[in-house]
Amino acid sequence: MMHQLYPQVMHPYRYELNKDMHIAAAHFIPHEAAGSCANVHGHTYIVNVTIAGDELDESGFLVNFQTIKQLVHGKLDHTLLNDHADCFDENDPNRFPTTEVVARTIYETIQRYLDTLPHKPTCLQVFVRETPTSYVVYRPKAGER
Repeated sequence: MMHQLYPQVMHPYRYELNKDMHIAAAHFIPHEAAGSCANVHGHTYIVNVTIAGDELDESGFLVNFQTIKQLVHGKLDHTLLNDHADCFDENDPNRFPTTEVVARTIYETIQRYLDTLPHKPTCLQVFVRETPTSYVVYRPKAGER
């Protein structure tokens, strides 16, 4: 069981949903400045997704937890992140599979799904812990949601 405290996002919505996941994945950063991270290595990432909204769907959910898990865990768990060419690109530093880009990619994946829902929930932030001492929080800028 995960017991984490995450940075909070102030928002005006009635409902806030948080989903925690573990993702076991390998990656490498294809750049000489990455040092030993240029070699293939793995992490058990801890991911937290924060979604908010004012309305529930016809089943009483803001978003079904299982759907969130499938979108993220179902795609990335037990993979080499660099192999996901739709998300990461070794020729574009803005798309290397760094923790920052992993967090942004998870946000984009979830928000794309949320945009299809009639009650329009929104992803407020994605927290990705790579190691016990290192994590990234991705939040879209105002107007990007």
